[in-house]
Amino acid sequence: MGLLTFSINVTLDGCIDHQEGIVDDETRAYFTDLLDKSGAMLWGRVTYEMMESYWPLVACGEINAPPSMRAWAQTLEDKAKYVVSSTRDDFPWTNSQQIVGDLRAGIQTLKDATPSGVLLGSGKLAAELDRLDLIDDYKFLIQPMVAGHGPTLYQSGLPSTRRLVLVSAKPLRNGAIAVHYTRA
Repeated sequence: MGLLTFSINVTLDGCIDHQEGIVDDETRAYFTDLLDKSGAMLWGRVTYEMMESYWPLVACGEINAPPSMRAWAQTLEDKAKYVVSSTRDDFPWTNSQQIVGDLRAGIQTLKDATPSGVLLGSGKLAAELDRLDLIDDYKFLIQPMVAGHGPTLYQSGLPSTRRLVLVSAKPLRNGAIAVHYTRA
Protein backbone atom coordinates (compact mmCIF):
# COMPACT_ATOMS: atom_id res chain seq x y z
CA MET A 1 0.00 0.00 0.00
CA GLY A 2 1.24 3.45 -0.89
CA LEU A 3 1.07 6.52 1.29
CA LEU A 4 -1.17 9.49 0.69
CA THR A 5 0.99 12.61 1.01
CA PHE A 6 -0.55 16.07 1.22
CA SER A 7 1.82 18.61 -0.33
CA ILE A 8 1.19 22.28 -0.87
CA ASN A 9 2.70 25.78 -0.63
CA VAL A 10 1.65 27.53 2.55
CA THR A 11 2.50 31.00 3.87
CA LEU A 12 3.34 31.64 7.52
CA ASP A 13 -0.27 32.67 8.16
CA GLY A 14 -1.66 29.53 6.51
CA CYS A 15 -2.60 30.92 3.09
CA ILE A 16 -2.67 28.28 0.35
CA ASP A 17 -3.63 30.58 -2.54
CA HIS A 18 -1.71 29.29 -5.57
CA GLN A 19 -0.69 32.86 -6.42
CA GLU A 20 1.15 33.31 -3.12
CA GLY A 21 4.69 32.05 -2.74
CA ILE A 22 8.07 32.12 -4.36
CA VAL A 23 8.10 30.42 -7.74
CA ASP A 24 11.64 29.83 -8.89
CA ASP A 25 13.79 26.98 -10.21
CA GLU A 26 14.43 25.69 -6.68
CA THR A 27 10.74 25.45 -5.72
CA ARG A 28 9.84 23.92 -9.09
CA ALA A 29 12.62 21.34 -8.65
CA TYR A 30 11.29 20.52 -5.17
CA PHE A 31 7.76 19.84 -6.43
CA THR A 32 8.97 18.06 -9.59
CA ASP A 33 11.04 15.70 -7.43
CA LEU A 34 8.05 14.99 -5.16
CA LEU A 35 5.85 14.29 -8.16
CA ASP A 36 8.48 12.18 -9.87
CA LYS A 37 8.80 9.93 -6.80
CA SER A 38 5.05 9.44 -6.45
CA GLY A 39 2.87 7.07 -8.44
CA ALA A 40 -0.09 9.40 -8.93
CA MET A 41 -1.46 12.89 -8.37
CA LEU A 42 -4.80 13.54 -6.64
CA TRP A 43 -6.89 16.72 -6.82
CA GLY A 44 -10.35 18.05 -6.30
CA ARG A 45 -12.18 19.30 -9.38
CA VAL A 46 -11.37 22.99 -8.91
CA THR A 47 -7.62 22.39 -8.61
CA TYR A 48 -7.71 19.91 -11.49
CA GLU A 49 -9.41 22.46 -13.74
CA MET A 50 -6.87 25.14 -12.81
CA MET A 51 -4.01 22.73 -13.60
CA GLU A 52 -5.50 21.36 -16.83
CA SER A 53 -6.04 24.88 -18.20
CA TYR A 54 -2.29 25.60 -18.16
CA TRP A 55 0.16 22.72 -17.68
CA PRO A 56 -0.67 20.61 -20.75
CA LEU A 57 0.05 23.69 -22.88
CA VAL A 58 3.45 24.07 -21.23
CA ALA A 59 4.20 20.35 -21.67
CA CYS A 60 3.50 20.42 -25.41
CA GLY A 61 5.38 23.70 -25.97
CA GLU A 62 2.38 25.91 -26.77
CA ILE A 63 3.38 28.15 -23.86
CA ASN A 64 6.99 29.29 -23.76
CA ALA A 65 8.45 28.37 -20.37
CA PRO A 66 11.84 27.97 -18.70
CA PRO A 67 13.32 24.46 -18.45
CA SER A 68 12.27 23.99 -14.80
CA MET A 69 8.63 24.71 -15.66
CA ARG A 70 8.77 22.43 -18.67
CA ALA A 71 10.23 19.62 -16.52
CA TRP A 72 7.35 19.97 -14.03
CA ALA A 73 4.81 20.09 -16.87
CA GLN A 74 6.21 17.00 -18.58
CA THR A 75 6.38 15.03 -15.32
CA LEU A 76 2.79 16.03 -14.64
CA GLU A 77 1.72 15.14 -18.18
CA ASP A 78 3.08 11.61 -17.82
CA LYS A 79 1.76 11.02 -14.28
CA ALA A 80 -1.52 9.29 -13.43
CA LYS A 81 -3.98 11.96 -12.29
CA TYR A 82 -7.06 11.27 -10.16
CA VAL A 83 -9.90 13.71 -9.55
CA VAL A 84 -12.61 13.79 -6.91
CA SER A 85 -15.70 15.45 -8.36
CA SER A 86 -19.45 15.10 -8.08
CA THR A 87 -20.16 17.78 -10.70
CA ARG A 88 -18.01 16.69 -13.63
CA ASP A 89 -17.38 13.29 -15.18
CA ASP A 90 -15.26 14.05 -18.26
CA PHE A 91 -11.53 14.41 -17.64
CA PRO A 92 -9.73 14.44 -21.01
CA TRP A 93 -6.27 15.46 -19.80
CA THR A 94 -3.79 12.63 -20.39
CA ASN A 95 -3.89 9.86 -17.75
CA SER A 96 -6.80 11.43 -15.83
CA GLN A 97 -9.44 9.40 -14.04
CA GLN A 98 -12.30 10.22 -11.72
CA ILE A 99 -12.69 8.80 -8.21
CA VAL A 100 -16.36 7.84 -7.95
CA GLY A 101 -18.57 6.47 -5.22
CA ASP A 102 -17.68 6.38 -1.55
CA LEU A 103 -14.76 8.76 -0.96
CA ARG A 104 -13.10 6.70 1.78
CA ALA A 105 -13.29 3.48 -0.24
CA GLY A 106 -12.17 5.18 -3.46
CA ILE A 107 -9.10 6.78 -1.92
CA GLN A 108 -8.17 3.63 0.01
CA THR A 109 -8.40 1.63 -3.23
CA LEU A 110 -6.16 4.20 -4.94
CA LYS A 111 -3.60 4.01 -2.11
CA ASP A 112 -3.67 0.20 -2.21
CA ALA A 113 -3.10 0.20 -5.98
CA THR A 114 -0.27 2.78 -5.90
CA PRO A 115 2.72 1.38 -3.98
CA SER A 116 4.89 4.41 -4.77
CA GLY A 117 2.29 6.68 -3.19
CA VAL A 118 -0.20 9.35 -4.12
CA LEU A 119 0.52 13.07 -3.95
CA LEU A 120 -2.46 15.19 -2.88
CA GLY A 121 -2.41 18.82 -3.98
CA SER A 122 -5.82 20.28 -3.08
CA GLY A 123 -6.43 22.10 0.18
CA LYS A 124 -10.19 21.64 0.42
CA LEU A 125 -9.96 17.95 -0.51
CA ALA A 126 -7.14 17.48 2.01
CA ALA A 127 -9.43 18.64 4.84
CA GLU A 128 -12.04 16.09 3.78
CA LEU A 129 -9.49 13.28 3.50
CA ASP A 130 -7.92 14.20 6.84
CA ARG A 131 -11.36 13.96 8.48
CA LEU A 132 -11.44 10.39 7.12
CA ASP A 133 -7.93 9.67 8.53
CA LEU A 134 -6.56 8.91 5.06
CA ILE A 135 -3.56 11.28 4.92
CA ASP A 136 -0.30 9.65 5.97
CA ASP A 137 2.34 12.33 5.31
CA TYR A 138 2.47 16.10 5.00
CA LYS A 139 5.11 17.79 2.86
CA PHE A 140 4.65 21.53 2.98
CA LEU A 141 6.75 24.22 1.38
CA ILE A 142 6.48 26.99 3.96
CA GLN A 143 6.79 30.33 2.21
CA PRO A 144 8.57 33.23 3.97
CA MET A 145 5.64 35.61 3.82
CA VAL A 146 2.39 36.62 5.46
CA ALA A 147 -0.38 36.82 2.87
CA GLY A 148 -3.11 38.31 5.05
CA HIS A 149 -5.88 36.51 3.15
CA GLY A 150 -7.22 33.07 2.33
CA PRO A 151 -7.94 30.47 1.41
CA THR A 152 -6.17 28.99 4.37
CA LEU A 153 -4.99 25.54 5.31
CA TYR A 154 -7.84 23.54 6.88
CA GLN A 155 -10.15 26.54 6.65
CA SER A 156 -13.18 24.28 7.18
CA GLY A 157 -11.68 22.81 10.34
CA LEU A 158 -11.02 19.30 11.65
CA PRO A 159 -12.84 17.38 14.38
CA SER A 160 -9.65 17.09 16.45
CA THR A 161 -5.99 18.08 16.52
CA ARG A 162 -3.63 16.02 14.35
CA ARG A 163 -0.39 15.18 16.12
CA LEU A 164 2.53 14.97 13.71
CA VAL A 165 6.16 13.89 13.90
CA LEU A 166 8.84 15.88 12.10
CA VAL A 167 10.71 13.74 9.57
CA SER A 168 12.79 16.51 8.01
CA ALA A 169 13.10 20.25 7.52
CA LYS A 170 15.26 21.76 4.82
CA PRO A 171 15.72 25.47 4.20
CA LEU A 172 15.85 26.56 0.57
CA ARG A 173 18.08 29.35 -0.67
CA ASN A 174 15.02 31.52 -1.35
CA GLY A 175 13.97 31.46 2.33
CA ALA A 176 11.24 28.84 2.05
CA ILE A 177 11.42 25.72 4.22
CA ALA A 178 10.52 22.26 2.95
CA VAL A 179 9.05 20.31 5.86
CA HIS A 180 8.02 16.68 6.01
CA TYR A 181 5.77 15.41 8.79
CA THR A 182 4.17 12.04 9.31
CA ARG A 183 1.20 11.10 11.50
CA ALA A 184 2.11 10.43 15.11
